[in-house]
Amino acid sequence: MTQLISAEPLERAQEPDGPRRRFRAPGGIDRAFRLVLRAAGLAVLVMMATVGLFLLTRGADAISKSGFGFLTTQAWEPDSLNFGIAAVLVGTVLIASVALVVAFPLALGVALYISEYAPRKAKRALTSLVDLMAAVPSVVYGLFGSTFLQWQGVDVPRWISIQFGWIPFLHVDGANPDDPLATDSAYVTSTFWAGLIVGFMVMPFICSVMREAFSTAPQGEREGAYALGATRWGMIRSVVLPFGRSGMIGGTMLGLGRAMGETIAVAMIIAPVFTIQTQILGSGGNSVSALIASRWGAASPFGLSALMAAGLALFLLTLVVNFAASAVIARSRSGQGS
Repeated sequence: MTQLISAEPLERAQEPDGPRRRFRAPGGIDRAFRLVLRAAGLAVLVMMATVGLFLLTRGADAISKSGFGFLTTQAWEPDSLNFGIAAVLVGTVLIASVALVVAFPLALGVALYISEYAPRKAKRALTSLVDLMAAVPSVVYGLFGSTFLQWQGVDVPRWISIQFGWIPFLHVDGANPDDPLATDSAYVTSTFWAGLIVGFMVMPFICSVMREAFSTAPQGEREGAYALGATRWGMIRSVVLPFGRSGMIGGTMLGLGRAMGETIAVAMIIAPVFTIQTQILGSGGNSVSALIASRWGAASPFGLSALMAAGLALFLLTLVVNFAASAVIARSRSGQGS
């Protein structure tokens, strides 16, 4: 009797780990739900493929005429066959980079405060305020930046240029900060202000994703860190931040995609130029989306094809960024399940 009782747990311990067998076949409701989910996933892929195919067919004429020069030419004169996206593509990346430099620390700080430090009553109010910021139209941000912020805050880029002008992309040509009669026009309508406003716009999206990722950190590991003598910041550093890595990366990439495609706010703030402008504090710059918005109404048929080709380049750039982010997320702890 004793041998039989002790042998049963031993046999169970030797069973291989893995998913348990189903003793009941899924019913009709489960099958229908699975089909609906598959159809939704396929619909997303079909929509993306349709958008890419549409841009490719409409922009094929311009791409065939310009060839590889479409990626290296800075000017935008489609009717004279002298056009390319080198300048606007660099401007797009610079504006998105400035936006992420502004939005990431703000989103990280707000998300950590809401999920780890804020009282329960204040947590709901702060969450609603952050979500409300995401609902503000982009034209409102553009009006705020173009009519108030860049003129009242012109001392900020001037100070940055004075202190860090030895860095090439923070130097401003044609600006003399020692001249009291110098105008402020050299420091406005720049990539810096466009990126700052876009950073305010994408911060709520990044913050929401980070907050959800931080809130799902295992409670047992939190309590274990406290039991080992960790402070709250030590627990956050050793448990919450590593577990929320995928949310941080996913939210940042979501904000990057939004920043690359932002149109109205950038078009209202920046002074369009078609040369590669690497000095982010100086006046002038451009982006692919702002180019399409500003030239769409007056473009010739061939000009429309060139704008479609520019849109295709932005579409492919966004896909590359998102696929790279997905690869990083899949290797993180909290992203392995997906």
